[in-house]
Amino acid sequence: MTESQSIAQLNELPVETWRAALEPVVAVAEWIDEVAAARPYADRSALLDLAERSALALTESQVRRALADHPRIGAATAPGSRAAREQSGVDAADAELAAQLRDGNLAYEEKFGHIYLVCASGRSGHEMLADLSERLGNEPDDEILVTRRELAAIARKRLERMVVQ
Repeated sequence: MTESQSIAQLNELPVETWRAALEPVVAVAEWIDEVAAARPYADRSALLDLAERSALALTESQVRRALADHPRIGAATAPGSRAAREQSGVDAADAELAAQLRDGNLAYEEKFGHIYLVCASGRSGHEMLADLSERLGNEPDDEILVTRRELAAIARKRLERMVVQ
């Protein structure tokens, strides 16, 4: 599914088509099951709210599985790709920022055992670097909660692009 659709159109999609469309939003089978099973959605807000609540309820293990398809913040991305659009605030030509993000990502992964995830929409590379630096001070139990909230925000943003008003 490449173009935005109305909630009525989404409600009419074949189950497998809708499930396949949900996979790039949050690649966790239990999340997909819960969101897909709730059709028909009353409206766009009902879908967005459900998707966000369901992401916030993911277990630590499920969050870690969802991170598997996310690129590192500041990593090279294919022009025009979803990752490139979502990380548009990162200036690929800023070598110093790229190096700081790379080093921060490595320190984060060493400390927490998973990639640094942030809802990059509307944030500059420097804002994300500041967030990354701040989050490195978190304890692992606290950080997984922050990561879960960021994942839920990303899910919401992705679905907002998929569903027209």
